[in-house]
Amino acid sequence: MVVRRQTTFVLTRRELPRTRNTVEFYSGDLAQFVNGRLRPAFHNIWFVGGGVVSGECLRLGLADEVRYSILPILIGDGISFFEKLDRDVALHLAVVKAYKSGTVALCYEVRGVAGRQAKNCS
Repeated sequence: MVVRRQTTFVLTRRELPRTRNTVEFYSGDLAQFVNGRLRPAFHNIWFVGGGVVSGECLRLGLADEVRYSILPILIGDGISFFEKLDRDVALHLAVVKAYKSGTVALCYEVRGVAGRQAKNCS
């Protein structure tokens, strides 16, 4: 039996204390981090975050798919999905899944990402 240590990387703009060996913090150039450190080591890279992280991944061409979960709850003023996009980003709807709870999961492939194609929208 092979046990692989799963590492969680946290993108941050401030100093945070490291309390677990499986959590690493990163602050700096996102494209360099993804292309230089993550892509060579991992087949799939999953970013979870708000509009700042999502927008930066799309601006830098790092995302090959975008997933949304729509919950049956309305949140006051709402939350931005993507901040400061400097261009239109074409998406292709690949998967829609509805759940009895009322949640709907959507997976879009990002069009025009050079050299990569979404493989996980299934």
